Amino acid sequence: MKKAGALLCGAIAVTVLFSGCQATGEQYAANVYQANQVNARQAARTVRILAVMPAKVQVDNRQAKQAAQIFAGILGAVAGGAIGHSIGNRDASNTTLGAVTGGVAGAAAGSMVGSQTLVDGVSITYVQDGQTYNSAQVGALCQFAPGEAVMISTGPNETRIQPNAICPIAKK
Repeated sequence: MKKAGALLCGAIAVTVLFSGCQATGEQYAANVYQANQVNARQAARTVRILAVMPAKVQVDNRQAKQAAQIFAGILGAVAGGAIGHSIGNRDASNTTLGAVTGGVAGAAAGSMVGSQTLVDGVSITYVQDGQTYNSAQVGALCQFAPGEAVMISTGPNETRIQPNAICPIAKK
C-alpha cells in the first residue's frame, strides 16, 4: 500500500510540474517569420525609438493545455491502475476502476493549465515621419534601445520593429 501511495504522490507531482508548461509567445516576436515571408520583399523604414518599457502580451496557450490534459490523463490512468491493482485481492476490476478514475482525475488536473498566458514583451514608443507612435511586441527589454531601428511591415497596421540591441549572454 505504501508503494501505491508513493506512486500516486509521484504522479501528482509530475502532473503539477507539467501543468506549469506554457506557451512562450516566441512566434509573435518581430524577428520571427513565417515560411511564406522568407525571401519575400517587405516594406522597411527606419524609425527612431524614443522609449522602451516592459509590457506583458497575452498569447494563446491551448496547445500546452491539451498536451497537459493528455499527459496527465495517461499518467493518472497508469498510477490509478497500479494503485487499484495493489488494493484488495488484485482483482482486475480494481485495476480497471483505478485506471479509469486516475485517467479522469489526471485529465482534470491537466485542464488547470490556462487557455491564455502572459509572456514578456516590450512597449516601444517611436517616431516615424514626424509622428509619435507606440507598438507592443513580444521580446525582451535588452533587445531594444533608444535610437535608430528598422521597422518592417507586410500590412497597413503591422509594426515589426526589429531589435537594435543585443542581450548580454548569461555566464554559466
